[in-house]
Amino acid sequence: MGLGTALPEQRYTKADCWKAFEASPWFARLDRRARMIAERVLLHDNGIDARRLAVDSLQDVFAIDPDTLHARFLANAPALATRAARRALDDAGILATDIDSVIVSTCTGYLCPGLSGYVIETLGLRPDVQALDLVGQGCGAALPNLRMADALLASGRCARVLSVCVEVCSAAMYLDNDPGVLISACLFGDGAGAAVLSVQPHPDKRRIHWKAAASLVCPAERDALRFEQRGGLLRNVLTLAVPKIAATRAQQVLDGVLAAEGLRQSDITGWIWHAGGRDVLAALRDQIGLALEDLRYSATVLREFGNLSSAFVYFVMQMALTEEAPGGHWWLASFGAGFSSHGALLEVE
Repeated sequence: MGLGTALPEQRYTKADCWKAFEASPWFARLDRRARMIAERVLLHDNGIDARRLAVDSLQDVFAIDPDTLHARFLANAPALATRAARRALDDAGILATDIDSVIVSTCTGYLCPGLSGYVIETLGLRPDVQALDLVGQGCGAALPNLRMADALLASGRCARVLSVCVEVCSAAMYLDNDPGVLISACLFGDGAGAAVLSVQPHPDKRRIHWKAAASLVCPAERDALRFEQRGGLLRNVLTLAVPKIAATRAQQVLDGVLAAEGLRQSDITGWIWHAGGRDVLAALRDQIGLALEDLRYSATVLREFGNLSSAFVYFVMQMALTEEAPGGHWWLASFGAGFSSHGALLEVE
């Protein structure tokens, strides 16, 4: 029924990030090879021009300790989640009290009680709303979140569900000489996405109907992409195998759903992909046989905002709808830690 997104106000270009890194104490702490990797990523085309980060100054990014990062998450995750959710409610044209369940996903920080309580409080949702917090699903979390919403709606226990994904990636910062860690620090941005889902379509908007979905979880590939804890900090593990794994698993999910629905890939008229990064998009294009045009919304969101982790696909969906992409069958897909891959077939009028 409605979509909403939210970003921090501060926009930082790759050049801004490189200058801040050069001026930081970390520049001397890291070895020469690490500095060269950061320079290559930040001063050459990596598919990203800018990111929004929840810091007043890029110098703040280099204060990396557990208390500072937790405070950043606590200050920004509830605010971004609520802002995106409020915009989704406004887009749907409904009141906060119309929501029967709220589902919030994140992987970049931990709160107990969870983020759902903050969203309930600030938005003024009903106190009897069913609140669910999903954690630990990484960049792929949007699709499990939406599948949970679909299950709640199908059960008849809820008429309207609020789905929210929020990531403060600047609150999960880690730096060392590992290339994957450095590349992660150059890719991720902060943001939130939200959607209002209902058993009834919006009477005055394009109809987006959830038709079918599937997921794959491959524990044998867990170590290719994950968070680990070091010294009380989240450290992102990112390996060179990720683009190939992402593309291979994404094709398996896509092929399985298309076969079950009696469709062919040529029947898909719109593609809503989590990007991951430039190399992941290239791997998807080659593996699945996509054209650059098929990836244009994902590539545009990546270039302007970086990898927004679980919130990314809400931004891609919003762009496709804003630009009035042709209706028909759309494919919505995300993937991430686990290694997990998810996809959903949508029917768009």
